[in-house]
Amino acid sequence: MRILVVYAHPVDTSFGAAIFREVRTALDRRGHEVRVLDLYQMGFDPVLTRDERLAYETPGTHREVLDEHIGAIQWAEGLIFVYPTWWYGLPAILKGWLDRVWLPEVSFALPKDDGPIRPLMQNIRLLGGVSTYGAGWWWTRYVGDPGRRTIMRGMRSICARNCQSFWLALHKMDSATEEARRAFLERVAHRLERL
Repeated sequence: MRILVVYAHPVDTSFGAAIFREVRTALDRRGHEVRVLDLYQMGFDPVLTRDERLAYETPGTHREVLDEHIGAIQWAEGLIFVYPTWWYGLPAILKGWLDRVWLPEVSFALPKDDGPIRPLMQNIRLLGGVSTYGAGWWWTRYVGDPGRRTIMRGMRSICARNCQSFWLALHKMDSATEEARRAFLERVAHRLERL
């Protein structure tokens, strides 16, 4: 399977980086064709400019800056996000990536009337997320887990109808023991090896 991994963490010595390496290793072991967008390493600019917003609904406008990213999501059959949950949601760089790359006429078509948007990401048959949380499971649920909902509900709705999905989370990251972290990495590897 062609799998795109979108990684968003600024520190290459972090546990998030260890998770990313585990994801990459597990996918390689299974023989998947893998591409990576390491947003921080690439220096991705998450800011949607005034001109981009004004031209948001005009197909092809400002795409040349984003061609690598648009090409990657159109190439992929599977999409896996690896990121830390900060303030209950996506890191700003990842949210900005969604704002700038998942454009009308790329990932969805805007309705001509009062109908729903039309999904255009039918190539995505697998959607997954691996994230760490500072909060516990119950508090994350209480606040609605916005990052997970963005990916698992919002993005999944414009992917293939039979899109498979998974979510792996390590809660209370700030106080997680080495044993808990190792166990989580094993869980990540085990889940990805079943793809």
